[in-house]
Amino acid sequence: MGGGSWATALAKICLINPDRQINWYMRRDSQIEAIMRTRHNPSYLSSVSFDTSRIHFSSDINEVVRDSDLLIFATPSPYLKSHLEKLKRSLRSKIVVSAIKGIVPEENVIVSEYFRTKYGVPENNLMVIGGPCHAEEVAQQRLSYLTIGGTDMKLTQWFANTITSNYIKATINEDVFGIEYASVLKNVYAIAAGICHGLKYGDNFQAVLMCNAAQEMNRFITAVSDTPRSIDDSVYLGDLLVTGYSHYSRNHTFGTLIGDGYSVKQAQMEMEMIAEGYYGTKCMKEINAERKVDMPILDSVYNILYGKISPMVEIKLLTEKMH
Repeated sequence: MGGGSWATALAKICLINPDRQINWYMRRDSQIEAIMRTRHNPSYLSSVSFDTSRIHFSSDINEVVRDSDLLIFATPSPYLKSHLEKLKRSLRSKIVVSAIKGIVPEENVIVSEYFRTKYGVPENNLMVIGGPCHAEEVAQQRLSYLTIGGTDMKLTQWFANTITSNYIKATINEDVFGIEYASVLKNVYAIAAGICHGLKYGDNFQAVLMCNAAQEMNRFITAVSDTPRSIDDSVYLGDLLVTGYSHYSRNHTFGTLIGDGYSVKQAQMEMEMIAEGYYGTKCMKEINAERKVDMPILDSVYNILYGKISPMVEIKLLTEKMH
């Protein structure tokens, strides 16, 4: 469900088994027609070739839901509600997998919780995909590790086995809330890292920033979920590091533009893809208004993006809180 780079990478993963066929929902018929004609997604990961005889494309979300037992949602979080508003069919009997690393805007809930409360999907039928896994490297078949979160361990292990290949390793974890919140927060921290990069802070400070970000992430996740976890597992720390450092990271790129002096609107116009962390920052700030967890990095990014505080001034204040 989705036509972007992550959805394209996941479609490639799901088609690793030569006997498998998939349904693929995209919003735009023009994009579907282009893939059918060229066997490539023209807008995202265009190097990936698809055997389109194994794919049923549709711009009708109800048709795809009707014909599918398992649904993998990979749309940007700001657009999820608008896609689901077209949905007339029930999701209660479906297995729903969220590959969305964001919060549902305005609702301020993680995606799995939104499907459970709004669409009645049973908790045991919900899974999430996390871990350090850039779509661009999946397209190049570079070794990548995913973590599948779910409460039904048998179902979760089955899905992990389904997407495992010679370049995708998948493990399971029951910490659904922790995985989802970590996926949101690492985007916020990647923006912070990008801002500091734009301001010409060096690698020494970036290492300190990432250490403090991991501690801040752990404080918040521990406050919202008592599921046992180790923050240095790849689904938490690994995803934080790759998003904070990689040149593929759109959130880091967005932050770098802000640090370079671009306004938020200018930075958004400069980028071709959505920086989820921009929306996640506001949602997490509002969520934490109730939790009151000590989150100085989140606060600084919020002040820069939404309070219009000078990045130079705000980051200088943040450096005094680092250790």
